[in-house]
Amino acid sequence: MTKANIRGKIRWGIFGIIALLFVSSVFVAPQVFNKGIDWANNTIHLGLPKVPERDFRLGLDLQGGAHLVYEADTSNIPTGEEATAVEGVRDVIERRINGIGVSEAQVQTTQVGEEQRIIVELPGVSDVQQAISMIGATPILEFKEINNEPPRELTAEEQTQLDEYNKDAKAHANDLLKQVKKDSSVFETLATENSEDENSKNNSGYMNYISANSQYTEIYDWAKDVKEGTISKNLVESTEGYNILKRGAERDGSKEVEASHILICYLGSQNCNNEQYTKEEALARAQEIYNEANADNFEQLAKDNSTDPSVSQNGGDLGWFGKDMMVPEFETAVFEAEKGQIIGPVETPFGYHVIFKKDERNTKEYEVSRILISTQSVTDILPPQDPWKNTNLSGKNLERSEVVSDGQTGAIQVALNFDSEGKDFFADITKRNLGQQVAIFLDNEIISAPTVQAAITDGRAVITGNFTLQDAKLLSQRLNAGALPVPIELISQQTVGATLGAKSVRASLVAGIIGVLVVMLFMLVFYRLPGLLSVIALSVYITLTLAIFKVIGVTLTLAGIAGFILSIGMAVDANVLIFERLREELKEGKSLKAAVEEGFKRAWSSIRDGNISTLITCVLLIWFGTSFVQGFAVTLGLGVLLSMFSAITITRVMLRFVVPWFKKRDGGWFFLGTFTHKEQK
Repeated sequence: MTKANIRGKIRWGIFGIIALLFVSSVFVAPQVFNKGIDWANNTIHLGLPKVPERDFRLGLDLQGGAHLVYEADTSNIPTGEEATAVEGVRDVIERRINGIGVSEAQVQTTQVGEEQRIIVELPGVSDVQQAISMIGATPILEFKEINNEPPRELTAEEQTQLDEYNKDAKAHANDLLKQVKKDSSVFETLATENSEDENSKNNSGYMNYISANSQYTEIYDWAKDVKEGTISKNLVESTEGYNILKRGAERDGSKEVEASHILICYLGSQNCNNEQYTKEEALARAQEIYNEANADNFEQLAKDNSTDPSVSQNGGDLGWFGKDMMVPEFETAVFEAEKGQIIGPVETPFGYHVIFKKDERNTKEYEVSRILISTQSVTDILPPQDPWKNTNLSGKNLERSEVVSDGQTGAIQVALNFDSEGKDFFADITKRNLGQQVAIFLDNEIISAPTVQAAITDGRAVITGNFTLQDAKLLSQRLNAGALPVPIELISQQTVGATLGAKSVRASLVAGIIGVLVVMLFMLVFYRLPGLLSVIALSVYITLTLAIFKVIGVTLTLAGIAGFILSIGMAVDANVLIFERLREELKEGKSLKAAVEEGFKRAWSSIRDGNISTLITCVLLIWFGTSFVQGFAVTLGLGVLLSMFSAITITRVMLRFVVPWFKKRDGGWFFLGTFTHKEQK
């Protein structure tokens, strides 16, 4: 390889280091870059997307919260099934914690001797007693039916409030429209200052191109009838509010098709509430319908046969749709079909489809900017109506549950047996909901919603779904045991205040910054230019490590920060080894270039052996240690791996880059000093 090629590779290496530092910095401090993006968008209207902002995950000792340890009583569990029972406990506790809105909680199972324990960490929890109460609660099993009751109407006071708000919004929009009509050049400024569309206001109202099948139907209808550069003469009302619009350019959009379909679902297919067919029977029925279907009878066939819940309203008509709006199998089939063609059966996760492609067209897309003044609707004042309403039947009426399999398909199910009161309740529910869904809720989450085919009077029900045997066992255990598959006892409780956590964060930051600055100063004074390069490499290492911590979601604790700071020391130690080997090679009279290469070769074995021994220790700590020790081991292990990359790759590339700058054989004082060379043989 020629010298020019070698220098070219080194320059690319320097460029890679700069790019790595930039990308890592974006992840570590996205707020700083977003300020620059906001400035660019507001100044030159580039429309740059913002960097997602994500905070570091802080552990209990930094964020504050609760650390709870439970012991599970598995004495009544058959030998060999203890782990399954404890896993069921962990699953229930996670559901409880999610119910009280705790984010980033951790629930872990561990075995200490013969004891099965569950460790619960709740960052940021202020009411620990509430959390303890929720964790020990019984499961909530509910049966609900479709809520067909009309939503309540607005009160006179609420209606007046709604009318006044919308009246003021319209007046404000009209005032802005007058200003735009008077001077169209103020459109962008008014959009930035007044628009209530958060997606476009920071880009001077620019919405980009909109298509016919977008959510902006009213805006698209206006844009297609006017020319480029037109500003709306009147307010354009949409579901969001009043719009002042500006038309930009036009371009060809994607192809759209108009189609109808007949769906035949089967037991086990996605969202199938009419599970009367096996997969083979569904395919055979779909083939029969395909053989019978034509353009004239397709709508009636859909109404008579389709298991799509919306078929009674639309006769299977899907309207116009474009790419990426249907599941891939359906989309591929319908877009490849000819206009007027009936195709099928087409298999998707929902079942088998017979599809009638009615028409197709090419669409246009229009560039639009807007000033939006939002209005209110009834749904902004009234809370959304629950689609389900409670019945009298609940978990208190459950006598027993067990895992069973369907006699025809072999699918795993959970069978429920009710007491005498529950038997009567369930009979009434199924009688009044023939042909409709009845939902089964566990802990306020819907787990099954079968369609009632006939009244059930024997007090038995079946929960169906895509259960594995393990899932069904866990569900049955939770239902039978009430709260948990096995009893649990709180044996340890620790609480860390948020104030103490904040003090720990500040103290850790101060200690880390002082330590890093002292190390950097030492490297600069003792090793001069190589020391400066090591400081740059160390900066890249710190930024890259923090970015990886944030991306993969490492939970930072005081112990973890200690591990990270220790890894910084090991990164510096690797550079010290390299520079001392380099110094020895220069004393031997070798040229600077040869000394750099030989120094890295000689230092590598020491760096490798030391770091491997540290990594082995980290693995053992992660495997056998508690959560606090594991935090130390994880950050130290990641830091050690990245420190090897920093020392061996980044420092080496930069040293190779600067070596040609020095005319003296040993680089002179500014490199590592002037030496009295031995005679080379």
